[in-house]
Amino acid sequence: MSTLRARCPDCRTLTAVSLADGEYECHSCGRAFLAGLVRVPRAWGDGGEEMIEAAFLPLPYPEAGVVEEETLTEQNLALAASLPERPLVLGGCCCAHVGAVEGLATRYDRLALVWFDAHGDLNTPETSPSGNQWGMPLRMLLDSGTVAPGDTVLVGARNLDPPEREFIAATGLRCGEEEVAPALDGVDAVYVAFDCDVLDPADAISAYMSEPGGLAVAEAERILATVAATKPVAGAGLSGLAADPANTPALTRLCAALGL
Repeated sequence: MSTLRARCPDCRTLTAVSLADGEYECHSCGRAFLAGLVRVPRAWGDGGEEMIEAAFLPLPYPEAGVVEEETLTEQNLALAASLPERPLVLGGCCCAHVGAVEGLATRYDRLALVWFDAHGDLNTPETSPSGNQWGMPLRMLLDSGTVAPGDTVLVGARNLDPPEREFIAATGLRCGEEEVAPALDGVDAVYVAFDCDVLDPADAISAYMSEPGGLAVAEAERILATVAATKPVAGAGLSGLAADPANTPALTRLCAALGL
């Protein structure tokens, strides 16, 4: 996958060329874009076919590549090695964020991680009730030292397994909107991982694994805009979606709130 040339979402030609600061410009129709889209369609668990389909939803960003590998380790390596300068990752499940954060962490001395999710994604193979790897990606990044608990914040979680609560208590992992600002203090840049089940299922986006009582899209926009106003956004990712084309307008709103 080359990140220097991407498929323009407007004219559908491979003429969107990477510029400075992560921007792309289509040499055919002249449109400019602020991020390159990478699709990561695998869902690492039982079922999840709808999340796989959702990774191909249309978004108004030039498509820089598709990462499909046989194992999660191979996916992480391939994604980390081939990220655009400013990536927008579209999963699949939340495991799509792991390789993105690993790759971006090599570009900054200190990368913050804001993880929006109704669930903790903090299980291990030993603690997971389901064994699905999509319930483990945040724990993977913390256990590997890719990001520090003090530079990480989990926002919107409301369905946590007991071992996840124990891990949060033991590590002091930041949780809640009020912890976003402390997590960003002193870092160089931030990656935003956005599992769309963090949103209330009655609002404008359909998620794969909805939970009641979530954020409204407008609330999420406000938090994302605050993040973008505080620190440079190194990249972002969307995951956990239902394969509904009606999701696209609200997803585009969320990306715009991040300055993408």
